[in-house]
Amino acid sequence: MERPLDCLNNLAQNDWLLGYDSNHFNQITQELYLELTQLSACGTPPKIILAEREPLRFLASFIAACAANCPVFLCNPDWGTQEWQQVFDLVKPDIIWGELPYTPTPPLPHSPLPTPHSPLIMISTGGSSGQIKFAIHTWETFIASVQGFTEYFQIKQVNSFCVLPLYHVSGLMQFMRSFTTGGKLAIQAFKAVESNQILNIKQSEFFISLVPTQLQRLLQNPELTQWLSQFHTVLLGGAPAWKELLEKARFHRIRLAPTYGMTETASQIATLKPDDFLRGKISSGQILPHAKVTIRNQQGEILNPNQIGNITIHAQSLSLGYYPITKENQTDFQIDDLGFLDDQGNLNIVGRNSDKIITGGENIYPAEIESAIQATQMVVDICVIGIPDKHWGQALTAIYIPKQSDISTLKIQTLLKDKLSKFKIPKYWIPQQNLPRNSQGKINRQQLQQIATEFLQNPIT
Repeated sequence: MERPLDCLNNLAQNDWLLGYDSNHFNQITQELYLELTQLSACGTPPKIILAEREPLRFLASFIAACAANCPVFLCNPDWGTQEWQQVFDLVKPDIIWGELPYTPTPPLPHSPLPTPHSPLIMISTGGSSGQIKFAIHTWETFIASVQGFTEYFQIKQVNSFCVLPLYHVSGLMQFMRSFTTGGKLAIQAFKAVESNQILNIKQSEFFISLVPTQLQRLLQNPELTQWLSQFHTVLLGGAPAWKELLEKARFHRIRLAPTYGMTETASQIATLKPDDFLRGKISSGQILPHAKVTIRNQQGEILNPNQIGNITIHAQSLSLGYYPITKENQTDFQIDDLGFLDDQGNLNIVGRNSDKIITGGENIYPAEIESAIQATQMVVDICVIGIPDKHWGQALTAIYIPKQSDISTLKIQTLLKDKLSKFKIPKYWIPQQNLPRNSQGKINRQQLQQIATEFLQNPIT
């Protein structure tokens, strides 16, 4: 397995970083690497918080930290004061790379980590629920993910067009796939793509990764829809996609590859191939070669195909735990998601166990309701939650952005009557101008609970 500097040397003569100066990237990386090795020579490798905004600087810092065997924490520079305080209290960094809006005082005490055989790479997760955690990865877990990807798609070099944040696993793994396979990497802000200021590439040779809200926005523009349809593969993940969006992508012959994965698995562990998607299949696809998925009941017993249960993942790309606690020889990771494997081995996601709403003794999964509401074409965005109700246990509540301000909830409810059982039609409807989603499209359900509580205490008359 090639180490970070080996990959850098292999790419030294290539103009692989499109839109940037690859030689400048190499120079910055080497300078930072020398700086870190000199610091490490005096003792334990320093812990680094990496929150650089500029992509070239971010990636050069990341590779230098990995090459120097320094623990590196990938952070969102746009976190607020409360989030940064959480991070500083947890990490106690020695070095901060990036301009932060907030720096703690007094100076942080040094808290050394044992020197690992491989650099520890900490990726933040859980920020949308309020409590930031860092999944612990290594260069090896990332390489396992890359190898699973290249074997699954039967390619040697991966060219990536990245519009997602590099501090997040979905953006970082696009870099890793290109960097470690000798492919090309194009990086652009999604806003630039939306305004048609797009790097000139041959799309048919590139993978692009999007979250559902980004795909939705691109498909609203005929010119960008045509541009997107030329890509080799459009990976779609980060949050559940609704049926209407998938149908629209299929109609426009977008080579979509719905994927399933998470920070803890170093991105995807299941993917539906574009040809299968275009033929009408709907699932998260087959399990990638570096991973294995089993579906288990609450007693831990493995279920048969088409039986819904808890998803358990075994993968070489699995994180080692959450900082600062590593789990030795962690092999199986049971997650909150519910799903099933069909007869062909495709993974189908039903919803999150913790999102399940129990109303009047009936189990309801929000994804089904949200998909039906999206299909009415009356809303721009929608999320269904359960709020406490003394009669029903929980009351179904739809928080949504109407497509037009004069759309009545009665009209939406009427359209749902033929599609959903009566008990699945939300009791409360709360219109909003926007919904609290993070940059990967994941909804902040805690914040939605607050919105619902305030609205029902002071309803608009």
